[in-house]
Amino acid sequence: MESLSNKKKVLVSKPLNFAERIYLPAIASGMATTIGHFFKKPATVKYPEQAREFSINWRGMHSLKRDEQGRERCTACGLCALSCPAEAITMIAAERKNEEKHLYREEKYASVYEINMLRCIFCGLCEEACPKEAIYLDGPIVPADYLRKDFIYGKDKLVEAPLDVK
Repeated sequence: MESLSNKKKVLVSKPLNFAERIYLPAIASGMATTIGHFFKKPATVKYPEQAREFSINWRGMHSLKRDEQGRERCTACGLCALSCPAEAITMIAAERKNEEKHLYREEKYASVYEINMLRCIFCGLCEEACPKEAIYLDGPIVPADYLRKDFIYGKDKLVEAPLDVK
């Protein structure tokens, strides 16, 4: 069967000379490449002992911030959950009681705030949508785990520790 374009490439295999037949030049060039890699800076990082440097705009694990008085900033407006393209954020709002004024800034707060880290794509839209600057992606790397339920982070893991205000 002939080709449609009538373009043929004829392969001509020339005989190998003596040096090519004993493979010494190929072995020498391979060894030169291998030895050259001994003197280059390694591309990997020894992770547990050595921390990797991240760029300025790197996004880590979520954290819910507190204000200067140690109260939670989140007012359960739901804008972070609405802006999340992966639908990783779920929350349930509740009314603040009089005895909880020292815990929450506004009359409404998030009684349940969960982020499914398996769904999160770390886009930062929740951080941009929050009018109270309550959520930031400034935490550490999300640690590895074995069970799916351990990747659903609640307020116990997300809310930062209160400041010691005296």
